[in-house]
Amino acid sequence: MVKMSGGTVRTHMIVPKELVDAVDQLAGKRGRSRFFTEAVEEKLARARRATILKNAAGALADREIPGWETSEAAAAWVRRSRQADDRRLERLEAAR
Repeated sequence: MVKMSGGTVRTHMIVPKELVDAVDQLAGKRGRSRFFTEAVEEKLARARRATILKNAAGALADREIPGWETSEAAAAWVRRSRQADDRRLERLEAAR
């Protein structure tokens, strides 16, 4: 969630009625502003991540990383890493 420092501001938006109706069904009329705020926060976070990823693209192109020689090898490395994480989580849950 993005923490805004300027408090809140009343604004006027033009939104299709069907969209407002769908939001009201999920969040209720009293929850409409919060729902739109959270939706915009999520969209902004996605846009920021996309910018970061775009800027980082190719950053490792000139580096030799063991296990990442090809895209297939990198994908296998990611799969093994995720499997190891899953096994670790299972052990931690079993230890509770």
